[in-house]
Amino acid sequence: MEALIVTPVSKASALQRAGRAGRVRPGKSFRLYTEETYNSLRNTSIPEIQRSNLAPVILQLKALGIDNVLRFDFLTPPPAALMVRALELLYSLKALDDVGRLTLPLGMQLAEFPVDPMLGKILLASGEFKCSEEIVTIAAMLSVQNVFIHPPRASKDVVAEARRKFWVEEGDHLTLLNVYNAFVNKGNKSGKWCHERFLNFKALSRAISIRLQLIKYLKRFDIKLVSATAQYPKTPEGRLQASEQIRKCLTSGYFSQAARAEPDGSGRFRTIRDNVLLSIHPDSVLFNRNPQCVVFHEVVETKQAYMRDLCVIEPEWLAELAPHFYEYKSTTRT
Repeated sequence: MEALIVTPVSKASALQRAGRAGRVRPGKSFRLYTEETYNSLRNTSIPEIQRSNLAPVILQLKALGIDNVLRFDFLTPPPAALMVRALELLYSLKALDDVGRLTLPLGMQLAEFPVDPMLGKILLASGEFKCSEEIVTIAAMLSVQNVFIHPPRASKDVVAEARRKFWVEEGDHLTLLNVYNAFVNKGNKSGKWCHERFLNFKALSRAISIRLQLIKYLKRFDIKLVSATAQYPKTPEGRLQASEQIRKCLTSGYFSQAARAEPDGSGRFRTIRDNVLLSIHPDSVLFNRNPQCVVFHEVVETKQAYMRDLCVIEPEWLAELAPHFYEYKSTTRT
């Protein structure tokens, strides 16, 4: 599982950072830890290829015609377990066939997308679910950081009230969609409008740019831009149907990152595949709520492991949309 974990720097990183002082003009570097702590650090950082998700790397190697990735001569070879895990993920996304070659056209299209393979999969599937307009917006919003901001002088209650206006009970993905649509349609892409609602103007402007780039890829792959909300009447039932289409599309790409609520009512979750215990991030719309089954975008690990960018789903969708990955069994008592 890919997680953002806070770890100590290495000695090499500390020396490099200290070297920034005095580059342009005289300066000094002060370390906020003891010499004993410095001596206990690793000499060098672990290479990124040995500690990150290898699915995008393998996808690019396959696209370059290098089929035997396990014997590829990496400068710093990653662990075999990470390679196998990445191959399993790509196979479950149907980017690889039974002999490990890129599938056509899905595998080649995923390799061309400048995003994570799971994000690429929901973009390519959005035409089938007839919600490509919404999915391309969500993908752009997931590609930027810190959409919501908390100015130091603003009170928590005021900021929370401003955020609540954008909240959607089905999860963070639809909330981000709400924020983007409001920024473009009601806020007229205004910095002042963002400031009044505690939104990050630069991040939202960046999301507009990313969205335009992703639309170019969808047009190249002949995926029509269709809006789910435009297909259904503007009633609570219609909104729910549109929401279901969008959430099903998200599940079709992120099915491997699904978690179910613990039966003890603690509010914690376990991933269905690996049985890892996770919590909902405090910034999430679903924090202090009781969803039974969710898919998540990423894991952030500080004092404990938190899921970020969650979406409420039905457990049956996993077997329906990924029957090769999950099997749903209904149990009856006699």
